[in-house]
Amino acid sequence: MERGAKQSEDCGEKVHGRNLAAGGESQRMAHDLIHLGLPWWDKVIRTLAVYLGLLVLLRIAGKRQLAQMSTLDLVVLLLLSNVVQNAIIGNDNSLLGGLFGASVLLFGNYVLLRLAFRRAWLKRILNGTGTLLYEHGHLRRKNLEHELMTRQELVSALRREGFELDDVERVDLEPEGTFNAQPKPKPGIEDVMAALQRIEQRLG
Repeated sequence: MERGAKQSEDCGEKVHGRNLAAGGESQRMAHDLIHLGLPWWDKVIRTLAVYLGLLVLLRIAGKRQLAQMSTLDLVVLLLLSNVVQNAIIGNDNSLLGGLFGASVLLFGNYVLLRLAFRRAWLKRILNGTGTLLYEHGHLRRKNLEHELMTRQELVSALRREGFELDDVERVDLEPEGTFNAQPKPKPGIEDVMAALQRIEQRLG
């Protein structure tokens, strides 16, 4: 009887111990989810610093990064995302920290967009200006070299937009990385009649 009672008591203590351990693990998980691993001001500074730093780096890299990505560009962007993620979160892996960082990032971006909307000079600094790549049948080679773009890459980009190089009057690379192609004006009836008259004069 005494041995059975003792075994029952030992089993009860083990079950109680496991329940306490499970409860402690749950409390630790809950604590890790809702408690910031870094001070809130540290999270704000990290997020805004990385955001502004990326803006500067992308402006330096040029509009090619936005216009089209090669394999090398894709690898760089993938690695860059991992690097800046570590810079933002630091030693904080909490759910609340991630949501707080995302909120700071979105709010900072909203404020900067509003300021750029109201201040043209700030918009020019952030976005830059367009780059003329082709005009009146001539490539602007210096501008192409500045954007690290070849003639074939320009032709391919225009074909994706439904144009051929000989069919456009002017091509600009916009600050957001899109191509603005102005097609050549189509000849009107007067132009056609004038061309026919010139042909008749030559034949006559």
